[in-house]
Amino acid sequence: MEETQRQKKIGGIIQQDLADILQRAATDGGLKGTLLSVSKVYVTVDLSIAKVYVSIFPNKDAGTLLEGIKSNQVAIRHELAQRTKNQLRRVPELVFYLDDSLEYIDKIEQSLKGEEDPIQNRDLLDKRKKS
Repeated sequence: MEETQRQKKIGGIIQQDLADILQRAATDGGLKGTLLSVSKVYVTVDLSIAKVYVSIFPNKDAGTLLEGIKSNQVAIRHELAQRTKNQLRRVPELVFYLDDSLEYIDKIEQSLKGEEDPIQNRDLLDKRKKS
C-alpha cells in the first residue's frame, strides 16, 4: 500500500529533526570524521511506529554506531518530542535500521572498474537455473 500524504509529511518532519539530532550527537560524542544521515523514514498508517533508515559514512564503524543509537533510543525520542511538540501530538516509536545502499553501489562500481568485470568475464556471474 502506498504512503498517504499525512504519512509522508510526518516522515519528512521526523527525518529532518532526527538528522540534526544524530549529527549533533555524533560531533558532541567525538566522532568528527563520521557522517550520519537519515536517508528515509517510513511511518505506519496509525502513526505509531517510524522505521528510520540511517546511513553512516565511513562504513567501518557502522554496526557499533547503530547499536549506540539503538541504546539511546529513549533520549533521542525525547529530544525529537521536544522539537516537534507543536507539530505532532505523539511521537512514534522509533525503529532504527542501517541503510547500506551506498556501500552496495560502491561495491558495484569497484567491481566494474576493477579486474573482476562481470561484463567482460561472464564466469564471475552466478549461473541461472533453467526452469
